[in-house]
Amino acid sequence: MSKVLYITANPKSTEDSFSLTVGENFLEIYRKKNPQDEITMLDLYKIYVPLIDGDVLNAWGKFGKGMSFGDLTQEEQKKISAMNNLLEQFMAADKYIFVTPLWNFTVPPMMKAYLDNICIANKTFRYTETGSIGLLNNKKAIHIQARGGIYTNKAIADLEMGDKYINTVLSFIGITDKQSIIAEGMSAMPDKAEEIKNKAIAEAKEAALSF
Repeated sequence: MSKVLYITANPKSTEDSFSLTVGENFLEIYRKKNPQDEITMLDLYKIYVPLIDGDVLNAWGKFGKGMSFGDLTQEEQKKISAMNNLLEQFMAADKYIFVTPLWNFTVPPMMKAYLDNICIANKTFRYTETGSIGLLNNKKAIHIQARGGIYTNKAIADLEMGDKYINTVLSFIGITDKQSIIAEGMSAMPDKAEEIKNKAIAEAKEAALSF
């Protein structure tokens, strides 16, 4: 049995979201193929995801000085506890399904905040004299992304920093078995939006069989 995290970052309903629609089709096939797996759904717009703010930085500073959890303020304790819970949950999983739209060239803010919670030194990566190394090995991930433009076009490819960002973070923490399913061009070619969505759904269903 594998532990799977299905992580979404989109406040829209599934009916109004290309990424969520493709994601749910992926998940439907995956569930049928792997009925024994434990799947946890994380809607990042509905759970508490702490930001790296003054409280968190102050808490980390106290830990760096040898202080304990009990030395933190109540607000600092609340945020550090929540971060630790998200981190431990992520580390315990075997597979990750990320589902996002591309907003302003990158991931939605709640996904960035979530990834900040799981990029923790000596937990998911560590520094060495020759550079950092990822600590989460033998895990799998897939990123399902919808984007209105056509970023496979070389002229604007460098502007796509959502799928690139997620893949960069995953590689950094040691997850190298990863793939992406992209639905793109729905805004650029609205007359082909349904066709684009259906193509991505078919690709997602195929990928789910071997994920």
